[in-house]
Amino acid sequence: MIIDAKKLGFAELNEKIRSTDEDCTITDCCGQRFIAAGMSDKKISVSGIPGNALGAYLNGAIIEVSDNAQDAVGDTMNAGKIIVHGGIGDAPGYAMRGGEIFVNGNAGYRAGIHMKAYREKKPILVIGGRTGSFLGEYQAGGLIIVLGLNADGKNIVGNFPCTGMHGGKIFLRSKCEDIKFPSQVSAALASDDDKEEIKMYIEEFCEYFGYNSEELLKDDFTVVTPDSKNPYKQMYVAN
Repeated sequence: MIIDAKKLGFAELNEKIRSTDEDCTITDCCGQRFIAAGMSDKKISVSGIPGNALGAYLNGAIIEVSDNAQDAVGDTMNAGKIIVHGGIGDAPGYAMRGGEIFVNGNAGYRAGIHMKAYREKKPILVIGGRTGSFLGEYQAGGLIIVLGLNADGKNIVGNFPCTGMHGGKIFLRSKCEDIKFPSQVSAALASDDDKEEIKMYIEEFCEYFGYNSEELLKDDFTVVTPDSKNPYKQMYVAN
């Protein structure tokens, strides 16, 4: 089903998506929010730029965006997949507890904030470019991978990465020599065994966006993990 979003508000657009059992192609999207929120068994292609909370509470649907997307992509998503061929705004993957997000370009602030694993679910967030400040803030589970493609010599992440992180892992395609991490995490060069953990996600990223996975995996990665059972004490409690 093809849906022309040009003259539709977000409520009308989502009603059209929900009213059909067919997969949907949305054209002329321009900032409509909450596209496919909570949806399960459907494939949705988006041409144009969707608004905030694309795929919020997603429960199994697959969304592919040909351009950029705005803030809170995959907010609290539970399952499914979101593929964005451009860049995204702030707080992608906010509190997500399952599913996968793949982004070709850069991400804004607070990517992966409050991500958490839930039982057998493990959320995955792969950013092809750079991220803004507060990457992985309060991360409690899941896996974040930042590849820093086309970074033009800039740091792969902004300021204050991993603040309050107390679960999960972050892989950064860089030696991260100029990046200051907080005291409650450990950052080390990834071993070959570490890279095996992310290999399948790098390969999937490369399939979507046309990169060479073998070349990417040859590069140095830094793996960041929490090293304290009580990270908040270090941040807020005076000794």
